[in-house]
Amino acid sequence: MFEEKRVPDRQVRAAQTETTVRVYQACSPAVADAALEKQTFAGLDGGTTWLDPSFRLAAYHSGNGSKPGHERVLAVDLTREGFEWALSHEGPVLIQWDAERDLDHTPLNFEAIRIGLTGEAVGHYVDEWVQSITDVTPVMRDISGLLATDQLHKAVKLVPHEPPYELSAEVKKAIEATA
Repeated sequence: MFEEKRVPDRQVRAAQTETTVRVYQACSPAVADAALEKQTFAGLDGGTTWLDPSFRLAAYHSGNGSKPGHERVLAVDLTREGFEWALSHEGPVLIQWDAERDLDHTPLNFEAIRIGLTGEAVGHYVDEWVQSITDVTPVMRDISGLLATDQLHKAVKLVPHEPPYELSAEVKKAIEATA
C-alpha cells in the first residue's frame, strides 16, 4: 500500500550546516553591493528587515529579483545561535507564516516561515550573526529563464536543498510551528 508523505503545515526548512543556517534577503543593488563587499549589512534603515529561510519564498517575494528595491537576492549564512535567538525573541523579531511557493510562485498547501528583524535584532544580525553573504540573483534569474522555456526539470536542479530545521519544543510552540 502506498503511503503519502505529507509536509507539515508549518515547518521551518533551511539550507544548513553544523554551524550555520542560510536565509535570503532581497535588497536594492546598492545595499547588495555594499553587503557583498563588507560581508555584512551596514546602515540598514530603521524598518523591518525580512529574512526568508526558503529560497522559493524569497524568489516569490522579490519577483525573482525584479521588484523595485528587491532587485538583488542575497544568501546570508547566519550562526545557528543567531538563528535560534531570532526564533525565540518576540518583540524585536516578527514571525510570519506565508504559503510556500512552487517555482512558478503558485501557493502550496503548507507554509514557510519569514523572520522580520527590528530594533535590537537588526543590531545582532549585522554585528554578530552574519558569517557570509553570496549573491543568488543569477540563480533565481536562471530558474526564471528555464521556466519560461518549459525546462522545469533543469530549473528544479538549481533550487537549494532545504531540509527541516530541528526546533526545541519551546521554540516550536512559540512560533506556532507544527513540526
